Amino acid sequence: MIDGFDIGDAVEMKKPHACGGSTWQITRTGADIKLKCCQCGRVVMMDRLDFLKRAKRIVARGGENE
Repeated sequence: MIDGFDIGDAVEMKKPHACGGSTWQITRTGADIKLKCCQCGRVVMMDRLDFLKRAKRIVARGGENE
């Protein structure tokens, strides 16, 4: 489980997307998390609890944190 994520962070998920990519960029946070696939550009929204269960680790920090 990860903690301390923010908009712009790149997150690796436990299971890969159908396109083969497992890295997603966080584009919105709140009760729901909006993610964009870094490989194919697909955008999905996911419940925060589901996101926390499925996220493996933070790959890169976004620009808004710094």
